[in-house]
Amino acid sequence: MRLLVINWQDRENPLAGGAETHLHEIFGRLTRQGFDVTLLCGGWPNAPATAELDGMHVHRAGTRYTFPFMARAAYRDLVRQQSFDLIVEDINKVPLYTPRWTTTPVVALVPHLFGDTVFQEAPFPLAALVWTLERPIPRVYRHAPFQAISESTADDLGARGIPREHIRVIYCGIDTNHFSPLPEARAPQPTFSYLGRLKRYKRVDLVLRGFRALNMPSARLEIAGAGDDRRRLEELTASLDLSQQVTFLGRISEEDKLDLLRRSWALVFTSPKEGWGITNLEAAACGTPVVASNSPGIRESVRDGETGFLVPHGDAAALAGAMRRLAEHPDDVKTLGLNAREFALGFTWERAARETAAHLTNIVRSGG
Repeated sequence: MRLLVINWQDRENPLAGGAETHLHEIFGRLTRQGFDVTLLCGGWPNAPATAELDGMHVHRAGTRYTFPFMARAAYRDLVRQQSFDLIVEDINKVPLYTPRWTTTPVVALVPHLFGDTVFQEAPFPLAALVWTLERPIPRVYRHAPFQAISESTADDLGARGIPREHIRVIYCGIDTNHFSPLPEARAPQPTFSYLGRLKRYKRVDLVLRGFRALNMPSARLEIAGAGDDRRRLEELTASLDLSQQVTFLGRISEEDKLDLLRRSWALVFTSPKEGWGITNLEAAACGTPVVASNSPGIRESVRDGETGFLVPHGDAAALAGAMRRLAEHPDDVKTLGLNAREFALGFTWERAARETAAHLTNIVRSGG
């Protein structure tokens, strides 16, 4: 089967994130199963126009900001050279409306849609534009099958008018061999962590406010990740008198990430909405509980009271209470961590790739 996958970025892009990890883990495995996969994506300054990554033929057009305007012309160039059985559009920023480009069947792969949460991150004109661009999805993609990464995303699509029977939920996977427990690595003092991009809509400020409400001088908070919200978060840390307890690690390597998750008593994640919460499962695979907002997507990657705790989004006192329970009861950290590891073992990239291959094959056999 010849697949054309369209995404804003590939995994070599300096701004690549979870969506790119998801894409490469799944479609890289599909190439090893015999699928012929071409990836059309944006580039970055001085990026090579083509590359071979994970068995995929990568074609780059424009940059993060110009790709939406150049993608259609780049697609036309590709189809002059070869035909495709199926197009998979990964809608992880704004839709490109690919069904308007072609008569080839299109599958919409959706990690999550921003919806109203975009107004928490972007200036109003840009947020309004993203919100507006999402509105035609039910009409433009009305004949397209969908693949969502969580029930929460499927529910969101359904609420927007996508027939639920058109949506297949296939959860992400993680590498449970790499992300694994090392009990002796646990920090001696209560240590909490945040791992992810430092963007305003991620609400890392809630992690800081919850940690302040914990009011435990012996506790530590480590914040790993980069983004344009770092300066504001550092200023908030100082204003909360937490500079001696909070460390900003910046962007960290995969090995440092593993060390962080292993030494943490809990990962803390307070986003109002996610596609799923892959970092939560990476922590779980390391035997580390998660304290998180009870938000769409996230609630599917944490079992409340079993692998961690879910608290009402925005409730700093409840967040502090969950952290306090772990800080004062190390045995709970161990018990929840054992449960978390067992839970994480059920999510593998091999399963996700196998289910995706079956889904796409069925679509082609049925004529789209």
